[in-house]
Amino acid sequence: MNMKPKPSGSIPDRTLYERRESEVRSYARSMPRQFGRAEGVWMHDDQGGRYLDFLSGCSTLNYGHNHPILKQALLDYIDGNGIAHGLDLHTDAKRDFLDAFETLVLKPRGLDHRLMFTGPTGTNAVEAAIKLARKVTGRELVIAFTNGFHGMTLGALACTGNAAKRGGAGVPLAHVSHEPYNGYYGPDVDTADLLEQRLADPSSGLDAPAAILVETVQGEGGLNAASPEWLRRIAAIAKAHGALLIVDDIQAGCGRTGGFFSFEDMGFIPDIVTLAKSLSGMGLPFALTLLRPDLDQWAPGEHNGTFRGNNHAFVTATAALRHFWSTDDFRRDVERRGDLLAMRLDRIAAEHGFEVRGRGMMRGINVGSGELAAVVTAACFDAGLIIETSGAHDEVIKVLAPLVIDDALLGAGLDILETRIREAMAADYAVAAE
Repeated sequence: MNMKPKPSGSIPDRTLYERRESEVRSYARSMPRQFGRAEGVWMHDDQGGRYLDFLSGCSTLNYGHNHPILKQALLDYIDGNGIAHGLDLHTDAKRDFLDAFETLVLKPRGLDHRLMFTGPTGTNAVEAAIKLARKVTGRELVIAFTNGFHGMTLGALACTGNAAKRGGAGVPLAHVSHEPYNGYYGPDVDTADLLEQRLADPSSGLDAPAAILVETVQGEGGLNAASPEWLRRIAAIAKAHGALLIVDDIQAGCGRTGGFFSFEDMGFIPDIVTLAKSLSGMGLPFALTLLRPDLDQWAPGEHNGTFRGNNHAFVTATAALRHFWSTDDFRRDVERRGDLLAMRLDRIAAEHGFEVRGRGMMRGINVGSGELAAVVTAACFDAGLIIETSGAHDEVIKVLAPLVIDDALLGAGLDILETRIREAMAADYAVAAE
């Protein structure tokens, strides 16, 4: 296919959406087109427009849109009248997924975690994780971190730092302490030391925690990437103080940072891990909470939900595991492509004195203000590149291209980003000079 995006020139009729859909919609406002089909790294609108996707459904489509192997597996399953919904019954599709996950993910990494099928989205996995930690430890407090994002249901939202998101709760968000993330006070302050001091001091006012909940890379919080050393310290602190370490790998996992898990080869093993987003591989809702076997203290049905058995997602997830994770080839390719992305972003950032953040294929540029980032991303969309922002002030332009994108298309998309940043900066300087 032609490597150039071909954006459409006009906004479609949005009357029905404006009349019937809630005002809470967000992405549709910054990307006002009606999309009808997608393939690989491309999305197509109903006017014949073609857009290069550097958002990937906010990392729900790490393997691209409608990957042919995953799609065929699902079509075959549906054609054979496979069970679509089965609560938490045993099914062929679930058995195959459990076998693939055990064989291709857990055993090669020396992990023995059990799989808890929660509700269908990431926030459900986080709710289950913190609820279990409180049950097992008999404690209430969860330690989360500044700029963390963990979901929109009340327990996960209490662990989320963003004030705008928290403000929608309508009730107090309690039983969580937000401690400073790695680098929050700059490079000269070790925030792991601060946390250890607070927990060791019986007069600090910080209760003994049930869990410490952390993202290794803060996807919505600005692509802040914690160092392996800091994460090992946090893991040791959790263990020393009787707290469970929960790694939220919902956005950073499933290959986004290289390994299947973002914490691989860092020298620690989380007690609990949450997964969602690209777990199904096809954008189908699917979330998991992984837990050490000794923590599996649930009574049958104590934590449940109707949609714990999305068999269609089991099918595509199994196909993704078998196709992408049976060897190290995919991981090595993602790591190589992540290095290419880092080099290009470093070059773009250096031209304007900006900062690159993130890790692997989860990187972006901090352009210093949300206003500038919004101008750039809007200009990118007008040029046919779908890209979004993150950070406390939406100041980080975030690249979440599909992990399967080829080098030429990755470069083409980054060319658009580079040009639009340069144009926005030139226009800004021109206005400032007047």
